[in-house]
Amino acid sequence: MTDSSAGLASPLWEPTPEAIETSQLTAYTQWLDDTHGLRFDGYNELWKWSTDEPDAFWRSIWDYFDVAYSGSFDHALASMDMPGTKWFEGAEINYAEHIFRDRDPETVAIFSATETRDLAPMTWGELEERVAATAAGLKDLGVSEGDRVAAYLPNVPETIVAFLATSSLGAIWSSCSPDFGVGAVTDRFAQIEPKVLFAVNGYTYGGKSFDRTGVIAELARSMPSVEHVVMIDNLGEETDISSIPNAIREEDLRPEEYGPLEFTRVPFDHPLWVLYSSGTTGLPKAIVQGQGGILLEHLKKMHLHLDAKPGDRIFWFTTTGWMMWNFLASCLLTDAAIVLYDGNPGHPDMETLWQLAAEAEVTCFGTSASYISACMKADAEPGQGRDLSKLRAVGSTGSPLAPEGFDWIYEQVGEQTWLFSTSGGTDLCTAFVGGVPTLPVYRGEIQARTLGAAVESWDEEGRPHVGEVGELVITKPMPSMPLYLWGDEDGSRYRESYFDVYPGIWRHGDWIEITERGTAIIYGRSDSTINRGGIRMGTSEIYRAVLADPDIVDALVVDIPKPGTEGWMPLFVVLADGAEMTDDLKARVAKEIRAYCSPRHVPNEMVQIAAVPRTLSGKVLEVPVKRILTGTPPEKAASRDSLADPHSLDFFVEYAGRLEAD
Repeated sequence: MTDSSAGLASPLWEPTPEAIETSQLTAYTQWLDDTHGLRFDGYNELWKWSTDEPDAFWRSIWDYFDVAYSGSFDHALASMDMPGTKWFEGAEINYAEHIFRDRDPETVAIFSATETRDLAPMTWGELEERVAATAAGLKDLGVSEGDRVAAYLPNVPETIVAFLATSSLGAIWSSCSPDFGVGAVTDRFAQIEPKVLFAVNGYTYGGKSFDRTGVIAELARSMPSVEHVVMIDNLGEETDISSIPNAIREEDLRPEEYGPLEFTRVPFDHPLWVLYSSGTTGLPKAIVQGQGGILLEHLKKMHLHLDAKPGDRIFWFTTTGWMMWNFLASCLLTDAAIVLYDGNPGHPDMETLWQLAAEAEVTCFGTSASYISACMKADAEPGQGRDLSKLRAVGSTGSPLAPEGFDWIYEQVGEQTWLFSTSGGTDLCTAFVGGVPTLPVYRGEIQARTLGAAVESWDEEGRPHVGEVGELVITKPMPSMPLYLWGDEDGSRYRESYFDVYPGIWRHGDWIEITERGTAIIYGRSDSTINRGGIRMGTSEIYRAVLADPDIVDALVVDIPKPGTEGWMPLFVVLADGAEMTDDLKARVAKEIRAYCSPRHVPNEMVQIAAVPRTLSGKVLEVPVKRILTGTPPEKAASRDSLADPHSLDFFVEYAGRLEAD
């Protein structure tokens, strides 16, 4: 537990009176007063109303953002049932229609760069023209409402174009990064049976180019539903695509003549896209989210919480296989421009993305806690030798941001920075605890629960508590909750995934503390939490202690049950270049864990490994490693193709064999 939980710490940052007055959140609260006579004494009261009265709150979001629709509806939501409630029944909308509403064709919508392409703008006029042409081409290929369009594409403007064209037709989008292996892609896309596959001939990462035409040919052959493969040149040279079944080039997709961009309005709960869980066990969950649910949630999130305004430039480092790509794309619902980057964030060094921020005049720099940690380890100095004067906010997600990460941002980027740590997930494609532009920032803490997100911390008996660590639950429906999981006809997998512990209550699988002042602290996954002697500790807390040692650059810890004992807790570490696994190092780590966590959480064993298994989005595979070490066959514990380094599991497979022999 952090020292800030006691409520005695001073904030690291506070918004200026002018920032509060000009925020979109303040404008919204003033509108509530003017139109509904609703007044709130501070953000926490507003949040409480938004969760106590979800029908009134979500209807206010609909009205405030003037959602364009056909049909009619009586209520925002039909019931409080989870899962299964219906939202805005009778209304028909189109997500892409709201992206293009009231746009100045001369204003820049997207800035983009890659390792091999310099920063370049795309105006709203250019974007709409490209989307209209692509939508017309997809129509000519027979794509219509409900069809699936899959994308094996990097984080480039062509991907945004293909997505918006797909959604404009009422078709269903799904994407993953071109560094995914054949197995990982097939595990995802084959479930939804796409009609069209967009793909690139290759990508560049870390200064090296990787041709993917062979992979794409294999993908096309392995998915009989794919009638057309649309190939996009991403390597700067035309590639022979004759080996790819039913392949056409992107330029041949777009017809010579086509009309203006049109939008197919679909029911509120019509699927917009399919996202996927990390895929650590079995087939990944194919999470289906609706056009209307995502539209409402992201209108709220991007405007009221991200505070994106005209002139802003929003960047988030992501790949197309992570929900943050979808999140970034939805920033186009605001009057801000988005900034895309594709490549290795550490190539040629950890200053690359900060240099991009300077060149693109980024106002909101979004990244992950692991990237901030890597910058700290590399002694990066973002503010030295470059102009970051436009940068007003830094966002962090993916894993808990340690208090030292807060310190580093304020030391290196500036005291004026609004640093907002966030947590949410693919499952809802949003952050349900995160940034609030009108609230202060406290070291190691997430500013607040977001509007409409009835997040609580529950004890083992299912009782809410404050100031203590418990299960993160959501007690009221949110519109971006999954419509269903693809192929889960009876809904059993959906219920087992989120509602098995507390029937009718969403259990997210994280440990969370809600503090007395309404901030939140995430302690890691509840299904990989270390429980020693009755004292529960999130793995993020243990990693904070371990990674404080300069000789350790990465770590993984698991708790293996052993009958008659409190369990066996091995700590696996990756050492810095030149460091050695000495008794002194082990003693230092044990001392740090004992001091920061508890004496009970000192590991039973410390083992050197070459690499920590992580997903392509950077998440540590604690649960799959735990399963391997307790006898689960590795092929059932994790999908190697979904790993950043597929060979990183080899050690644990061998180690499990030694444990069994002993």
